[in-house]
Amino acid sequence: MIARPMYYYQGQKMFEKILIANRGEIALRIQRACREMGIKTVVVHSEADREAKYVKLADESVCIGPAPSSQSYLNMTAIIAAAEVTDAQAIHPGYGFLSENAGFSEKVEQSGFVFIGPTADSIRTMGDKVAAKQAMIAAGVPCVPGSPDALGDNPTEILKMAREVKYPVIIKAAGGGGGRGMRVVHSEESLLNAVAMTKAEAQAAFGNPEVYMEKFLTNPRHVEIQILADTHGNAIYLGERDCSLQRRHQKVIEEAPAPGIPRKLIDKIGERCARACEKMGYRGAGTFEFLYEDGEFYFIEMNTRVQVEHPVTEMVTGIDIVQEQIRIAAGEKLRYKQKDIVLKGHAIECRINAEDPFKFTPSPGRITMWHVPGGPGIRVDSHVFTNYFVPPHYDSMIGKLIAYGDTREQAIARLRTALSEMVVEGISTNIPLHREMMNDQAFNDGGFSIHYLEHKLELRGTEP
Repeated sequence: MIARPMYYYQGQKMFEKILIANRGEIALRIQRACREMGIKTVVVHSEADREAKYVKLADESVCIGPAPSSQSYLNMTAIIAAAEVTDAQAIHPGYGFLSENAGFSEKVEQSGFVFIGPTADSIRTMGDKVAAKQAMIAAGVPCVPGSPDALGDNPTEILKMAREVKYPVIIKAAGGGGGRGMRVVHSEESLLNAVAMTKAEAQAAFGNPEVYMEKFLTNPRHVEIQILADTHGNAIYLGERDCSLQRRHQKVIEEAPAPGIPRKLIDKIGERCARACEKMGYRGAGTFEFLYEDGEFYFIEMNTRVQVEHPVTEMVTGIDIVQEQIRIAAGEKLRYKQKDIVLKGHAIECRINAEDPFKFTPSPGRITMWHVPGGPGIRVDSHVFTNYFVPPHYDSMIGKLIAYGDTREQAIARLRTALSEMVVEGISTNIPLHREMMNDQAFNDGGFSIHYLEHKLELRGTEP
């Protein structure tokens, strides 16, 4: 075990140097949080990201491999070696890549560094959807009706379970995530084949063939609860986000708070999530994701990392979630009690992707013009600049446009203005889709289901 030096920040023990094991806008976001706290940063990068803004702004940078993520951002050995040679004390994984990899968390800690996130045991438990569901049931968090354990190989038992749950049902990979490894089944005739196919896909994609069954809710919303938990047994929730505007299970627009849901219901489910974290001994930031239908919440999964959509929560609470992750990892107690958390105003985030706005095909290439909007309540989180080359090797998201207002109506109005001002040339982006959605009646009314955007695209003939 390597003893890493520490220094004191406002009377508390704090890291002197943090390695950021990620890329893109989240790498810059973490870097900004560190600089504000007086913490030096080390950025690791692939050969494709050598000219990135956050690489130039870092105190130190280390190239860890070629462009393919399997040889760079997923290379645990190279990342830990970079922390060694730069004498970093902690590693922040951001989101995606290795952020929810229990093995990486374990290796980081075993190498003498602090992993800015949950323990490997927490990641492992919550990463297995069956184990996560069992943990939530034990903690009193409501779950979607379904199989308590992974489905076995007995066809009779599988058919019986489906009859009890009632069709339609959804078969999900226990180790899945990101909208992959799931199949909706509407009739008994197709059930067993669907289970077999999902098991095969789960084994290929996640190395875990286990699947489970849940009732398929026909018209739910996607609502999530943001939590923070320290290593001293304290946990709080920072309100909710509505992430119902999705395409193929991928979020497009997120907002906080969720329109039209009574505050007493949010507080009730939020308290249960916080108590579940205390019971599990969870540490760091985390997000409980729920389907919400007919006034009821149903747990679907927990993300054991910072979320892409964390800025909308920051805007309505005034809390820097990334800085809180760092403080928790350094051993500090939460600086807030639940009574201190007051949601004020409304925030909406548009994910800006390098893709055709209606065919959704990726559009990598050189950005010849990048002009972002400003004005009251506007925030842009992006690592992009004019002449930046969007590499084809990674996720297509190149930034996030967030608008805050005293009301939801004001936030939408500000987003309309901001989107009309935003200029990106040289590549295609989904900005036209966002402009359209800001004038969509159902979006403006709020409370739409997770199927709304796909149905809209299907009617227009742009969704296969």
